[in-house]
Amino acid sequence: MSLACAKYLPGLDQMNRRITLLATALVLAAVSTTTNGLAQEPMEYPETRRGNQVDDFFGVGVPDPYRWLEKDVHESDLVRGWVEAQNKVTNKVIQNLPYRKEIESRLTKLWDYEKFGVPFKRGERYFYYKNDGLQNQSVLYKMDSLDGEPEVLVDPNTWTKDGTDAMGGAEFSADGKYMAYGIQKAGSDWRTWKILEVATGKVLPDELNWLKFGGVSWAPDSKGFYYSRYDEPQSDEKFQSLNLSQKMFYHALGDEQSNDRLIHANPENPEYGFSPVVTEDGKYLVVTVWQGTDDRYRVLYRPLAEEGELNVLIDNFDNEYSFIGNEGSKFYFKSDLEAPKKCILIIDVDRPAKENWKVIVPESSEAMESAGMVGDNLILEYLKDAKTQVKVFDLTGKLIREVDFPGIGSASGFGGKREHTGTFYRFSSFNLPPSVYRYDLKSGESTLIRTANVDFEPKDFEVNQVFFESKDGTKVPMFIAHKKGLQLNGKNPTLLYGYGGFNISLPPGFSISRLQWMEMGGVFAQANLRGGGEYGKDWHKAGTKTNKQNVFDDFIAAAEYLIENKYTSSANLGIQGRSNGGLLVGACMTQRPELFGACLPAVGVMDMLRFHKFTAGRFWVDDYGCAETDEAEFKALYAYSPYHNLTDGTEYPPTMITTADTDDRVVPGHSFKFAARLQEAHAGPNPVLIRIESKAGHGAGKPTAKIIEEVADEWAFLAKYLDMKPSLKSDE
Repeated sequence: MSLACAKYLPGLDQMNRRITLLATALVLAAVSTTTNGLAQEPMEYPETRRGNQVDDFFGVGVPDPYRWLEKDVHESDLVRGWVEAQNKVTNKVIQNLPYRKEIESRLTKLWDYEKFGVPFKRGERYFYYKNDGLQNQSVLYKMDSLDGEPEVLVDPNTWTKDGTDAMGGAEFSADGKYMAYGIQKAGSDWRTWKILEVATGKVLPDELNWLKFGGVSWAPDSKGFYYSRYDEPQSDEKFQSLNLSQKMFYHALGDEQSNDRLIHANPENPEYGFSPVVTEDGKYLVVTVWQGTDDRYRVLYRPLAEEGELNVLIDNFDNEYSFIGNEGSKFYFKSDLEAPKKCILIIDVDRPAKENWKVIVPESSEAMESAGMVGDNLILEYLKDAKTQVKVFDLTGKLIREVDFPGIGSASGFGGKREHTGTFYRFSSFNLPPSVYRYDLKSGESTLIRTANVDFEPKDFEVNQVFFESKDGTKVPMFIAHKKGLQLNGKNPTLLYGYGGFNISLPPGFSISRLQWMEMGGVFAQANLRGGGEYGKDWHKAGTKTNKQNVFDDFIAAAEYLIENKYTSSANLGIQGRSNGGLLVGACMTQRPELFGACLPAVGVMDMLRFHKFTAGRFWVDDYGCAETDEAEFKALYAYSPYHNLTDGTEYPPTMITTADTDDRVVPGHSFKFAARLQEAHAGPNPVLIRIESKAGHGAGKPTAKIIEEVADEWAFLAKYLDMKPSLKSDE
C-alpha cells in the first residue's frame, strides 16, 4: 500500500505509520541533498498525535487528522505542549544558523532611525506619530502649530514592559477637545477604547470593550460618539469564536458602557456590520453596512436633528458605495457602479431615486484606489501599473491637476477636513526611504518637511518593473529591486513576495527588512498577482473563488520568469507571503515543491475547508467561496488547500512557518495543522519548522523588538538554505 493511499485510512495504526515514514525518510536522506547541494542530517520532529476525523463534503470523505490542533493554545494543555515542543526544535535550528547574530545586529542598526507619520490637523492643533528608532510602539505627539514644540500626548510604550500593548485607532472630537483611542493587547483584533482630554492629557474614566473592525465617530457637539461592537464572547472563545451580530450604539461622555443607547442592529442578519460616520457639517449620520471583505455596501442615513429609524439609501449589496463626504444633501461616493475601475458618484438624499444619481468623475483607464474630500477638492488616488498616481478635482468633477512624485513609488496620506487648505502625504519606494510633504491645495506645490535618515545609500540600489506571462497568457507586473551591478548569472539569492487577494494592491514601498535583504546581496521581487486591486474589479475577481488558481499560476510564472531570465535558480529562490499571502506560499509549495529553495509562509490560511468557522473567517467567503454550501467552490478549495494537498513521501523545500498564539484574525490552528501534516508527509533532510510567537497576534501592533527577532530568524534561515554568503556591514 502506498503512503499516498494510506493517509486516507483513518484506522491505520499510528506506530506502523510512523515507522514506515521514518524508514522512507532515512532512505531518501541517504541519497538526497538539499536543493542547494548541501548534505544534511534528517530532522527529528516532535511526535504529533493523529486523529481519525473525516468530514463529508458533497459525498467526498475528507480526512482532518489534526483537528485537535484547532483548539486555543490558552485553553488546551495538549496544544500548549505541542507548541512548546515545536518551538524547542525550531529555536535549536535558529540558534545554529550562520550569520544569525550578525544579521540581527545590522538589522537593529538599520532599524534605528526616526520614523515620522503623516501629520494631521484636528481643531487648532497638529498631531503626528513618531518612533525614535527602536521604540516598540510609535508615540502620538501634539503641536500648537506646524513649527511648534512637540509634546507627547499618548505613549503606548509606558503601558507594558514588553511593548505588546499598542494603540489601535484614534478619533478626535470636532472641536479637538477630546480624543477617543483604542488599546490593542497582544496583537488581538479586539480593542478597548478610552477617552482623554487633549489639552491636559487626562484620561477620562469611560471605557468601552469588545470593539472590533471599526472605529468611532463623534457627535457634532463633542458630548459623545457613535460606535459598533460585538457582544462579549465566552472567556474561552474570545480568540476563536465567530464575530456575529455587531450592533451600533451612541456613547455619552461620562456614562457606563452598559447605558449606551442602541442606534441600530439587524438580528435577522447577524453577519452584517455597521460603520457610522457623522458628516463634517454635523447634519447627518451615515452608516455603511457591510457583510464581508468585498467592497459591496448598503447605506443608511438619518438627519441628526431627527430621531427614529435610519433611512435606507442603498438597499442591496450589489456595488461599492464608499462614503467620501457631503455638500449639503449631496452625498459623494466612490463606487464601482457600471465602473469596474471605480468612479465618483453623487446621490442627493433629497432626490434619492436612481435616475437622479450623477457620475462626476467617470471611470479612468487606471484603477481608483482611494478617494477623499479636503477643502473644496476631491483627492483621488489611482494605480498606474501598480504605481501611485494622485489627481485633484473640484467638487463638480473638473480635473485641477496631477500631483508630481519623485519617481516610481507609493504615496499615502492626503487626509484632512473641509476647512483645510492643505494636506500632507508620505512618499517612498524600495530604494527610497519615506519623505513627508505638505501639499498646498491652491498652488499644487509640495513642500518637503522631513526625510528619513537611514544608514544606506539609495543610489547603490535600483528598482525595475517587468511584465511576464502567466499560464493563461495574462500579462502580470512585477517589481525587481537589488544592488546596482547585479550579474544575471542564475545564482543570485532571490526572495519573491506576493499576496494576490481581497482587492489589496502592492505598490512599491520602503521596508527596512527588504533593504537589508538587498544589502546582503539578495534580489527582492514583488509580483502584482490577480486577486489584488492593481487593475480594478475585474483583476480582483479573476483571482477569487473558483478562479483562485489563477493567483498561484501567476506566482509560479513569476518564479519561472526570474529563473529563465537568470536572476536566480530554483535552489536560490525563496518565496514569502503573509496571511492570504501565507496561503499563496502554502499552495505553491504543495503544487511545485521542486521550484523553490526555501519557503516562508506566515500567518497563513491553510485549511480552506474550515476557515469560515473562526473569528473573521466568515468574511473571507467573498474571496474564497465556501466548501459547505457550494459544490463547485468545494472542489476548487479542496484542489489547492495547502493542508489537504501535502503528499506523503514528497521532499519539500526548507520551510519555516510563522504564526502567533494570540492571532485572532487567521487563528494559529491553520499553521499548526499545516506544520503537523507537513512534518508527517515530508520525506527528506530539509527542515520544515514552525515558529510560534507569543503575544504577537496577526501582525498589527507587534513590538519592534519582536519584529526584528522574527526578520533576523527568517533572513538567517534563507541565507543558509539559499546558499547565500551575505554581505554584512559592520555595525561600528
